[in-house]
Amino acid sequence: MVFGSDALRGEKVGPREAEPARGYHCAFATLRIDWDRVPRTRVVLYREEDGSCPFLDWFAELPAKVQDKCYIRLERLREMGHELRRPEADFLRDGIYELRIGLQGVHHRILYFSHGAVAAVVSHGLVKERAVPSKEIDRAVERKKKFAASPERRTYEEI
Repeated sequence: MVFGSDALRGEKVGPREAEPARGYHCAFATLRIDWDRVPRTRVVLYREEDGSCPFLDWFAELPAKVQDKCYIRLERLREMGHELRRPEADFLRDGIYELRIGLQGVHHRILYFSHGAVAAVVSHGLVKERAVPSKEIDRAVERKKKFAASPERRTYEEI
């Protein structure tokens, strides 16, 4: 699945349109880093046995501003991969990480895990109050096991 703000809202987006703007203005970075050669992490969505996608079900219910912030975090995950750190992401336990999104005092979290060296799998999203509930982490751990057993069947594909 290609991530783009329109794609997350259910509209078809071509690969060229989904690419982020290359408006890097740091002369040092431009001289030292060839941004087109930096590998991007493949971000995929977890799929349930019935074909549904828990993340998209949650995402569809969010206000537009929160959706935009979630999209930005997903793009950062795509750009930085496993090197993404606080305040944008954090390790929870058992190979489960969270993308951290806050807006007007509400703390949204997107739980994800790694699969291989170049993929991040988005399990689901939630709103947390104090800490991410253990049952939500356990749910992501179960999804991680199911994904590892059958990545092709557990990768969400738009039809």
